[in-house]
Amino acid sequence: MRKPSLQVLTLGCSKNTVDTEHLLFQAGDAFDVVPADARPDFVDYLLVNTCGFIGDAKEESVQAILEAGQRRARGRAGKLIVFGCLSQRYPDELPDLIPEVDAWYGARDLDPVLRAIGVEPRPDRHCGRVRTENRPGTAYLKISEGCDRSCAYCAIPGIRGAHRSVPMEDLVEEARFLSARGVKELVVIAQDTTYYGLDLYRRRALAELLQRLSEVEGIEWIRIHYSYPSGFPRDVLAQMASNPKVCPYLDIPLQHISDRVLSMMHRHCTEAQTRALIRDLRTRVPGVVLRTTMIVGHPGEGEREFEELLEFVREARFERLGAFTYSEEEGTYGAEHYDDAVLSEVKEERLARLMELQREISLEYNQSRVGTVEHVLVDAFDDETLVCRSRFESPDVDGEILVRYDAEAFGHRTPSELCGSFIEVRIIGADEYDLIAEFVKC
Repeated sequence: MRKPSLQVLTLGCSKNTVDTEHLLFQAGDAFDVVPADARPDFVDYLLVNTCGFIGDAKEESVQAILEAGQRRARGRAGKLIVFGCLSQRYPDELPDLIPEVDAWYGARDLDPVLRAIGVEPRPDRHCGRVRTENRPGTAYLKISEGCDRSCAYCAIPGIRGAHRSVPMEDLVEEARFLSARGVKELVVIAQDTTYYGLDLYRRRALAELLQRLSEVEGIEWIRIHYSYPSGFPRDVLAQMASNPKVCPYLDIPLQHISDRVLSMMHRHCTEAQTRALIRDLRTRVPGVVLRTTMIVGHPGEGEREFEELLEFVREARFERLGAFTYSEEEGTYGAEHYDDAVLSEVKEERLARLMELQREISLEYNQSRVGTVEHVLVDAFDDETLVCRSRFESPDVDGEILVRYDAEAFGHRTPSELCGSFIEVRIIGADEYDLIAEFVKC
């Protein structure tokens, strides 16, 4: 008897990818799962996991739904089901806009989606995942859902709901599951990883979780993403400094440094507190690599406040920095209470100035690594080149370490055998994003 086919298209961030992988595992052996990048003649169930965070992401999700609707209209899909952040955010508008969709579900609970495809959720399968990413050695581990913060510009609390930590025992079980399937690096993610445990254990428990995860056999690297500066748990620094499995790497979106802008953003963190945290990180975790994100053009940011931001970035010298122009999102405090007064051309000009400064800083940092020998994880093989990362590069957001493949040098191990394994390389070249390296030994 033929199994029904199932395809899930995932938009947005790595947290959505984790949701999709959990859903596919719950679906179990009942379906013939079609890869997301395939275009089969027909699938019985076509699912779209959407993003609804900011304008560009919403447009991408709407376009993906429309294309999926065309596939269904042409008879190439039996049922079309949409879930995730976009449908959570616009539950009333979307069904009228795209009538080709059979059913719409939100982002806070996968159980209704599973039941819509005829699967009864099983608690004994909630820690398993079907891997959909092409990095065999790395997996994201989502440690909580939702957010209790009230940042003026952010729609996430309204979409994902209140903060809910995943029990530590479940996360350790999930880490064991992933390790047994070749995963060596866990990227710990959440809307706010530093808030982990407050709801379940009445304390910030990220440091304890890192220790527990590091005890899972086969896991060699653990890195932390999306940390909030206000109330940052300093015991996490002790883990980063002393636990060899916890990478000296931290993704900590700061968004700005001006007290005026931070106050209007509702960040609950001052310039002085931010600077003190950066000093602590640099002092207590020698060699730590810091990634941050900034928003330019937020209400309250004049030229003076922007110059404060530039000066702070010059002083802090973040190894990694991304930036965005302010996007007014309906339903947020900022959209309801502030005038989006900074002209779009001014926002773009400020963004260009900030990123030009960061390119100089990133190039200097990368050049300082030339000559060093580093332990790297092989992610992929592309055009005779092994694409790798060290403890100081995170997947998807940072640069890469590129190593020319030579079969004889690697003992005739094939690229597919090398992907997901560690090798030693010497850095021999650098630009502002990527590093060039030569193989030293396996």
